[in-house]
Amino acid sequence: MEILGSADAPPADRWPAYFAERGHAGARRIGAGVEGVVYGLGDGQVAKVWSGRPPAGLALTRQVYADLARHRLPFATPEILKVEEHEGVLVTYERELAGVPMGTASGRSEHGRELPTQHCDALLTVLRGLASVPGTDAMGRLTVQGDDRPLWRGHQRFQEALAALVTRATARHRAALAAHVPDLDAGVERTRKALRSLPETPVTAIHGDLVPPNIHIDPAGRPVAVLDFGFYTTAGDPAFEAAVTAAVWDMYGPYAAEHSAELTRILAQELGYAPAALTTYQAVYALTTYDLFGLDDSDWHFRWCVEQLRRNAVFNA
Repeated sequence: MEILGSADAPPADRWPAYFAERGHAGARRIGAGVEGVVYGLGDGQVAKVWSGRPPAGLALTRQVYADLARHRLPFATPEILKVEEHEGVLVTYERELAGVPMGTASGRSEHGRELPTQHCDALLTVLRGLASVPGTDAMGRLTVQGDDRPLWRGHQRFQEALAALVTRATARHRAALAAHVPDLDAGVERTRKALRSLPETPVTAIHGDLVPPNIHIDPAGRPVAVLDFGFYTTAGDPAFEAAVTAAVWDMYGPYAAEHSAELTRILAQELGYAPAALTTYQAVYALTTYDLFGLDDSDWHFRWCVEQLRRNAVFNA
């Protein structure tokens, strides 16, 4: 869940009183996002009041968190401490993660032209850390946002699983996407073919949504926490994580295209990933998330995905 920065509680917010009755007198709303509202409780805990249910189910989400926590990473990851339900609403108590967001919600931020070295170093630390965590069965059973089945179901290779996802996702609202992307079907087929040509790789943990708000840093700029797993979390090729991160670090700023190209180059060089693989995965991300928030160019994410596809070298080869 991306914290959108709306910490002001609505007038009828009943949850601070609810938490106060349970011994958390200082509970305060600290953010909200797609999954629900987060409250700071003090004593190293936060509570998440869910707007629905985790797509994969809470038990699976909790297992993925535990799989990550077993590894000595240079940053903290979420941990669910307790679960309860109040009047049909799911509430989870979680470990409070230190630091401050590396940036504001990407839809409202404007980055300068120069990529901060501090941010590049932080991204490399996070990517290397996650790539050191072997993918687990629980991660493979997660469902990507917007899809209707676990990504890995029926597949032995990550690239084949993604190719099948591309087919399902583009079929959901093909007409809407085709209205803005020339030769959509040919581009989809080129992307699927490029995916299948990629070599076997280690299967590692993938966060899938490393936008600036989801990486917390300390005063020196070092990453101390990574949060909000779930949007595109799975097990797979760590190059996919790098490709998506390069694309989404700055989505809507005035130099977004330049930043994406530069980060793609830096991550390919520093992490040893083939540039063609990163470009392929960036096309996949656009083809599988384009319809999650809107279906025309009045929606920022839809418009961003269209622009990604129009300039992607693999999609347009």
